[in-house]
Amino acid sequence: MTEAPSAPGAPLRGRVRSLREPPCYAALDLGTNNCRLLIATPQGAGFRVVEAYSRIVRLGEGLAQSGRLGEPAMERALAALKVSAEKVRRRKVVRLRAIATQACRIAENGPAFVERVAGETGIRLQIISPQEEAKLSVAGCLALLDRSHDAALVVDVGGGSTEMSWLDLKAAGGAEIPAMRAWLSIPIGVVTLAERFPEGEGANETWFRAMVDTVKAEIAAFRRADALKPLFDADRAHLIGTSGAITSLAGLHLDLARYDRNRVDGIWMTRGQCDAAADRLLALKPHERAAQPCIGPDRADLVLAGAAILQAVQELWPCSRVRVADRGLREGILNSLMAKRGGRRRRRRGRAGAPQRATAA
Repeated sequence: MTEAPSAPGAPLRGRVRSLREPPCYAALDLGTNNCRLLIATPQGAGFRVVEAYSRIVRLGEGLAQSGRLGEPAMERALAALKVSAEKVRRRKVVRLRAIATQACRIAENGPAFVERVAGETGIRLQIISPQEEAKLSVAGCLALLDRSHDAALVVDVGGGSTEMSWLDLKAAGGAEIPAMRAWLSIPIGVVTLAERFPEGEGANETWFRAMVDTVKAEIAAFRRADALKPLFDADRAHLIGTSGAITSLAGLHLDLARYDRNRVDGIWMTRGQCDAAADRLLALKPHERAAQPCIGPDRADLVLAGAAILQAVQELWPCSRVRVADRGLREGILNSLMAKRGGRRRRRRGRAGAPQRATAA
């Protein structure tokens, strides 16, 4: 394990922490579209968030065409990561895990960018696999599972990929972590789908339908979850949707004057309400979409791609309700880090992406 960053561009260094202060843990997720940081302290069986940071960086901009991360995109990501490193240092974080997902996974220069991040910010990113990404998303959403259902499908819509995890809620006899019966990662997210289907003069039903059908074609060939189909057909299953696009849909549905996580995280939306929110978005001009308080200019050209991905999933795996999650990877990482805090001290690991640990300077 390595130490928490002391300053952008400096080696990772530890900080002395008062024994009376609760330890801070941090999770950082660098995705295709966003850079997100969550810092929290243990509280009971969970944690209390002390600081959250999120910035849209569009790291994967143009990646589908070039196969490489572009310099402007890397600069945006580095700026956000330097802010994150400063927050981690200021909060005297004792353990940090920082992950990178689809953009860094598929980019020819992804590993080189990870090395650049370590040199300029002190943050050591781990490029995780799609399977681990799916598992972390599930771990972050455990509290939102409705155990009265027999099955659930967790859908994590990212910028460059979408992960789907089918859970059997009854097989383990009420175990805290349900059995994952199948998982799928498709190389389509809101950024890649929006770039593949540029909006042009404005959104319309034909254009939106083309996005839905493209996503359905990627998912429909997957058959490993078919044993759970009868549960979905009988409405004994539900969806959990986690992504900025889905939370934006929920904010629109609630007609919020400004985004409020406390009102969005955990709400239930019916299939009809999801469709109605998508229809409202389709009726708006791009500038009108950008003016919506729960969307804004940074998501205005992506939110309909997110709605199309959600609709594709709902058409193939019909559920009467979807639970909206303003949580996911970072919460899954924090749960994992804090679960290990009472165990034996783990040996220092030198590989990139291991949980980073602060020691006394």
